[in-house]
Amino acid sequence: MPVEHILDVSQLEPCEPLERTLVALTTLPVGEYLKVLHRMEPYPLYQILSKQGFAWRTQPGDATPVEILIWHRGDGATG
Repeated sequence: MPVEHILDVSQLEPCEPLERTLVALTTLPVGEYLKVLHRMEPYPLYQILSKQGFAWRTQPGDATPVEILIWHRGDGATG
């Protein structure tokens, strides 16, 4: 089972959630994934993720309205 890293950005002001997510992804090991807890869908993030070789899945959250699971494209961490 892949290791989950959790990043709660739900209480941060814009642009800080985007910035913190991108910083966290710089150290994300292959085979593990980042769960971002957010108050809304971060649409600008998706294009950046695609360009940087990440895949993601957005779903309703338990603790926050939105959860984004992010992993290295092709490693099947959440699949």
